[in-house]
Amino acid sequence: MCKETVTLIGAGNVAVHLGKALYKAGYSIRQVYSRTQNHAQELASVLGAIPVWSPEDIDVHSDFNIFSLKDDALPDVLSCMQLGDGIYIHTSGSVDLNIFKPYATHYGVCYPLQTFSKNRDINFANIPLFVEGSNPDVESKLLKIAQDLSGQVIALSSERRKYLHLSAVFASNFTNHMYTLAASILEKQDLSWQFLLPLIGETAAKVMEMHPKEAQTGPAVRNDQTIIRKHLALLEDENVRELYRMISENISKH
Repeated sequence: MCKETVTLIGAGNVAVHLGKALYKAGYSIRQVYSRTQNHAQELASVLGAIPVWSPEDIDVHSDFNIFSLKDDALPDVLSCMQLGDGIYIHTSGSVDLNIFKPYATHYGVCYPLQTFSKNRDINFANIPLFVEGSNPDVESKLLKIAQDLSGQVIALSSERRKYLHLSAVFASNFTNHMYTLAASILEKQDLSWQFLLPLIGETAAKVMEMHPKEAQTGPAVRNDQTIIRKHLALLEDENVRELYRMISENISKH
């Protein structure tokens, strides 16, 4: 027996994984919207849904209408729609709950704290989901759908969720950019970036067991200025050199 119905507005990385998790949990995905026709068709075919690529064609009468869009695209899509009586949800870490207030009565947030890539499988049950509702009844329903998807569900206000998203940018996006810079340094010397994988793996493993501050190593935490000066001299890109200097100083101060 199917559970409640869902309209999925978006077909990007988050929408793909969320849609599959909802489908697996027994929810009936009625529609998938994307402004890119083939993206809507591709995800809809996986979820047994109808693809649409015009905001005016979105069926807003599902029990849950989930907006999984870029933050700056959400207001434009909302302004093109005539919302019904269902519950309207976005999945952003940084957009306030009340973006729905001019358009709907029942609305909320379900923010998955994870990095997503379309072609990489991930166990949604292990992803923390942070939920907020426009009233206690809506929040209760959002907690229920979130608990069908994940074993880690937490109620969290918009204000506190913004700080959670900020911390995630440091922990994931900025860290990955450092991997990119590190790979570039090696590849310019005809060395494989994969030589770093054991180091990356051990660094990540340590913070599973201890506070990141306790896990910090390297020349900056030792205030080894000799090595720092040598490293700075090797960096040809002025912006990367300044980044190295600023982060080293911040580590030393912290």
